[in-house]
Amino acid sequence: MDLTQGRSYLAIPGPSVMPEAVLRAMHRAAPNIYEGELIDLTYGLIPDLKMVAGTRHHVAIYIGNGHAAWEAALANVISRGEKVLVPASGRFGYGWSEIAEGLGAQTQIIDFGRQSPIDSERVADALAADTGHEIKAVLAVHVDTSTSARSDIAALRKAMDAVGHPALLMVDCIASLGCDRFEMDAWGVDVMVAASQKGLMVPPGLGFVFFNDKAAAVRESMPRVSRYWDWTPRANPEFYYQLFCGTAPTHHIYGLRAALDMIKAEGLEHIWARHEILARAIWAAVEAWGQDGPMRLNMADPAHRSHAVTSLHLGAPHGTVLRRWTQDQAGLTLGIGLGMSTDADPAGDGYFRFGHMGHVNAQMILGLLATVQSGLVALSIPHGPGGIEAASAVIAGA
Repeated sequence: MDLTQGRSYLAIPGPSVMPEAVLRAMHRAAPNIYEGELIDLTYGLIPDLKMVAGTRHHVAIYIGNGHAAWEAALANVISRGEKVLVPASGRFGYGWSEIAEGLGAQTQIIDFGRQSPIDSERVADALAADTGHEIKAVLAVHVDTSTSARSDIAALRKAMDAVGHPALLMVDCIASLGCDRFEMDAWGVDVMVAASQKGLMVPPGLGFVFFNDKAAAVRESMPRVSRYWDWTPRANPEFYYQLFCGTAPTHHIYGLRAALDMIKAEGLEHIWARHEILARAIWAAVEAWGQDGPMRLNMADPAHRSHAVTSLHLGAPHGTVLRRWTQDQAGLTLGIGLGMSTDADPAGDGYFRFGHMGHVNAQMILGLLATVQSGLVALSIPHGPGGIEAASAVIAGA
C-alpha cells in the first residue's frame, strides 16, 4: 500500500535536507546587488566560512557545484603539462583527476580500491620517488561519497612532510565539511574545496575554495589564470562585484547566512559529535541486519567510515529494489550505488547509500532505519533481527 502521503525524506548524500530557516531566508524578492544590505551580509559570511573550515587564511566563493570548485582550485595552481598525484578511494578521486586532465595536467593515480581509505605511506613513497619534484600537488578526497571512505588527512600531511616534498596538499571536503571533523590549518592543508549542498545545508549552486599563503604564492607564479576562476580578486576584492566575477548569487547568500547562523549556534564540536552518534546508530542497525543476511557496510573498519554518508552492499538486485520500495511505498529516498558497478553487477544494483549529513537528528535517523527494516520485511530480503534496537541503544547511550 502507498503510504507516501505527508512530508517526504530525501536521505541521499547531497543535496541534503534544507532547514526551514534556510528556505525562509531564500524566499524573498531579488535585492539590490549594487548597494545596501546584501553587500554587508556577504562580507559577513567570510569569517564564518573560515571558522567552519578551520582556517585563518583565504576563501573564494564561486557560483557552481563541486566540480566547479575542483576546476577553480586547480586553475589557480596547476599549469598545462604539470603533474598531480591523485590517491583515489572511490569515484570522486577519479572525478577530480579527470578535471585535472581536462586542464592539461598529467595525473598519476594511486588506486586504493573501493573499501580502503588513502594509505599515507604509499603516497609518501610515490613522492619520495619523485626526486625532481615534478608532482606539484596531491589531490586527496577527505570523504569519498561513493564508497563512504574517510581518509586521515593529518596523517597524509605528516607523511608528505616526512619525505620533504614541496607539493601542495589539496583536499576535497565537499561531503565532509560541517559533518566530519576537519581542521584545515591544524592539519596542514594548502587548498580545500567544498560546496553548499551537503553539510552547509544550502541548495546546490555555491562552490568554495579555501587556500593558504603557500598556495597564494603558487598562484602568483602562474603564467595565466582564467579571469573567471582567478581566486585573487574573489578573496581580496576592491569592489563587491569581484567577489563573484559579476552578479552575486543573491538567494544562496541569504540561505548561507541562515545556515551559518545555525552552525554557529550549535557549535562545530557538537555538530561533529552529533554526526558521529547518528552514524554509529546506522552502523549498529546494519551490522545487526547483516548477522543473518547479505547486507554489509562497504567500509569494514569504523575508523575509516564517514559520519556523513554510508555506502552499503545488499547484492543485486536487492539494493535498487529496496530503494524503490522505500521511495514508492514510504516516501523515503535513499542514494544510488554511485560508482560501484562491477562486471557481475554493471548497473550497481547491489549497492545503495544513506545520506546523514547536515540538518538531521535522532528521530529522522531512527525513522529512516525503521523504514528500511520494513522494506527488508516486505521484500523478504534476509536480515538479522534487532536492527532498530541496536540503533536505539546507541542513541539512548549518547
